[in-house]
Amino acid sequence: METTSFLLLRLAIAISMFGHGLVRLPKLTTFSNWMVGTFENSMLPKILVTPFSYILPIAEFTIGLLLLLGLFTKPALIAGAVVMLVLLFGTSMIENWEAVPSQLIHIAFFALLLHFAAYNSWAIDTLIKK
Repeated sequence: METTSFLLLRLAIAISMFGHGLVRLPKLTTFSNWMVGTFENSMLPKILVTPFSYILPIAEFTIGLLLLLGLFTKPALIAGAVVMLVLLFGTSMIENWEAVPSQLIHIAFFALLLHFAAYNSWAIDTLIKK
């Protein structure tokens, strides 16, 4: 039962990350322009926001794909949490308090899954270990 619960939670966070990246990749420049515009009046300089705006969709897509497959699960969970922490900081810089709960929920999922990673038996990681 624990392995099934872990799988369902892993797939839930994977689909969220994968979906975020997937819809943004085809319109990467538009997404980047939107993000840079959103941070225009923040303390964060454009020189930091611009590269992050291009990296974010790729990171979301990659982390989501890895988690869907159960490949490099622990590093993907850590990477996902780091991405969400950076997003949480950025969200605070633009005072978008409505987005904070969603980001905190994502971070909680990553931390919970990392804590219970021993139950990750339905994954490519498990096949590689054999």
